[in-house]
Amino acid sequence: MPLAPLPNPENIKLRLRGLLVAMPAVAFLGSSLMAANAVQMASLPVLPISRSAFRKTNRWVANTWWGWCVTAGEVIHDISLVVSGDDVPMRENAIVIVNHQDMADITFVMAFAKSKDRLGDLKWFVKKAIKIVPGVGWGMVFLDCIFVDRQWTSDRASVQAAFRRFSRDSIPIWLVSFVEGTRLTPEKLVQSQRYARQLGIEPLDHVLLPRTKGFVASVQGLRDHVDAVYDLTLGYEHGVPSLWQYIQGFSPRAHLHVRRFPMADLPHDPEALAAWLHARFREKDELLSRYYQSGSFQETGS
Repeated sequence: MPLAPLPNPENIKLRLRGLLVAMPAVAFLGSSLMAANAVQMASLPVLPISRSAFRKTNRWVANTWWGWCVTAGEVIHDISLVVSGDDVPMRENAIVIVNHQDMADITFVMAFAKSKDRLGDLKWFVKKAIKIVPGVGWGMVFLDCIFVDRQWTSDRASVQAAFRRFSRDSIPIWLVSFVEGTRLTPEKLVQSQRYARQLGIEPLDHVLLPRTKGFVASVQGLRDHVDAVYDLTLGYEHGVPSLWQYIQGFSPRAHLHVRRFPMADLPHDPEALAAWLHARFREKDELLSRYYQSGSFQETGS
């Protein structure tokens, strides 16, 4: 079953401290995000002259603002990320697949990207509705993020066009995909397990069955542009934090297990790629099961 939500501290002083720290942090990050949008808008006249300069400007904006988000957690709340598994190279182009439990997952993915100098190069699959949201949505438009309806028939053309653009312009990327398609909840896990039984495969206990079409398209469309697929497994201590709990400092540590698969080792056939992804999530499920028993990915022998 999914790890339970992280409980708030019972100590009223800790809760008050979290609130007092979070409010000015949110105010600063919110106002600075609007300023970041302004810089991005100001970069538009550069686009017809130099795509490279336009993207470098927006990479700097993303690296700066996302960097503040990560650093704020590390400095103010002493939030840390315990990383185990494969040591991936600095500044490598990659497709990144991650299990998804809550919005706080994003902050820890960003912390890992920052450690590999890829924070400003993160590309996300984002719901199209977010595109019109000032701040985060507007910012992602300038960062070549991929906006989707989550219906492959309607998303195919725009997704493939984005992949061609990444390759044509040699855009540095970590393309992050939460391939489960949604956050893990007890209700969604039951639905996923029911679907697995209908397919005649063994249900998973700690992750949802991955959605394969987008992943297969990503590998096929970016095979000549990215060097590897990173399989990240994220685990929390004491419960899954919400983004608000993260901002208040109630989730001081998370664990991330990394596996790197060279792109040359991945199959070419679409069905084989889908099976490869299912195998990774079965391994991820077993890895999380052992993590919840031992409290550390490093003790699993993976």
